[in-house]
Amino acid sequence: MADLPPESRVLGPAETAAALPWPALLQALVQLLLDDQVHVPARLVQPLPGGGSLFVMPAHDAHIAITKLITFTPANTGSARPTIQGDVIVTHVATGTRALLLDGPTVTARRTAAVSALAAQRLAPRPEGPLLIVGAGVQGRAHLDAFADVLDVKAAVIASRSEASADALARHAQARGLRAEITTDPDAALADCPLVVTCTPASGVALRALPGHGHFIAAVGAFTPTMVELAPALCRHVAHTGRVVVDTPQALHEAGDLLQAGLDVSRFESLADVVRIDAAFHDPVTLAGPVLFKSCGWAGWDLAAARCALQTLAGSAKGR
Repeated sequence: MADLPPESRVLGPAETAAALPWPALLQALVQLLLDDQVHVPARLVQPLPGGGSLFVMPAHDAHIAITKLITFTPANTGSARPTIQGDVIVTHVATGTRALLLDGPTVTARRTAAVSALAAQRLAPRPEGPLLIVGAGVQGRAHLDAFADVLDVKAAVIASRSEASADALARHAQARGLRAEITTDPDAALADCPLVVTCTPASGVALRALPGHGHFIAAVGAFTPTMVELAPALCRHVAHTGRVVVDTPQALHEAGDLLQAGLDVSRFESLADVVRIDAAFHDPVTLAGPVLFKSCGWAGWDLAAARCALQTLAGSAKGR
């Protein structure tokens, strides 16, 4: 563990993002999955009046403990208020003192996209893309950035129910030097995009077309049993002809796409299984697709982000 900065700091969105550069964040995810001293209890999801939820997500390793406190408010969709709000509190295990307060939505966006990029790095038959992004909100932008930086994706096709959101994400992609186009038919676009991310509000099926042999799909929008982005037939097709990987075993109770397809989630391997096999063989073990990576979220990912942020800040302090 790198030396920790002595001061307790509160980081806003921009500072939190700067403390979580993509390559370092992916490495932190891998290190966490190989660390036997990481402990992550099941998260508490408390329903709130009006349809929202409060998520309480603790985790710790031998050095630091984190608690992520966020609210998920679907009613904010389409408004100026974000659907996800909150903070990640980072404390030192030895002293109990606070080390950092990170912006919760920024951590969520970046660690979720980094997990998807790590999965694609290890599992995608054609990780170069083009990339189809279904859903052009915060997660759509984070995934575009992560996949461009980590996988060197050069082209993206964007689908969104909101024309304004699709336009904004396409402009962002073009400003980064990527080729970008907008589609109103993601099912048709799937044929030309071997790399796919679905990051919609998961209020209904957003992708129905069956993926081919070389497809990789990261589905991140649905994180409760009642949420769904992928058609049940699509999920069953991949389960029968390809490979399904979940982010953690906790997806057993949360992977709405897989549960609504009537699949036994307990039989699918996790990303930790993939990383540990890769480590044992000293090289990524890839199989022919299609591959479906179902991400539901986990406090362990937030712990990895906290570790990354502390190391980044410690490195910056030494460089001054």
